[in-house]
Amino acid sequence: MENLFAAIPASLPEELFEDIVKTDSMRIERIVSRGHTTPKNEWYDQEESEWVLVVKGSARILFEDGMYEVSMEAGDHINIPAHQRHRVSWTDPSQDTVWLAVFY
Repeated sequence: MENLFAAIPASLPEELFEDIVKTDSMRIERIVSRGHTTPKNEWYDQEESEWVLVVKGSARILFEDGMYEVSMEAGDHINIPAHQRHRVSWTDPSQDTVWLAVFY
């Protein structure tokens, strides 16, 4: 058994991405952010859809289509269809934001 809040480094110069489960058709990933954002003018444009849940902390995701932003707190989740360009525009710099992402 493992814990989503375990083994988070005290120093986190870059976001932490870790596969928890990976098969041929889906992947579950833990992401830990601490004030991290997607680099300016870069967008995620993924081949697979992504369901993402904020387990702890808070964040904002900006979607290129319509340039709208979604604020997320612990417990909030969203489904992002494949090729919907988006970026993480803000994560709380004062605490860890722990995400659980399912790519399918």
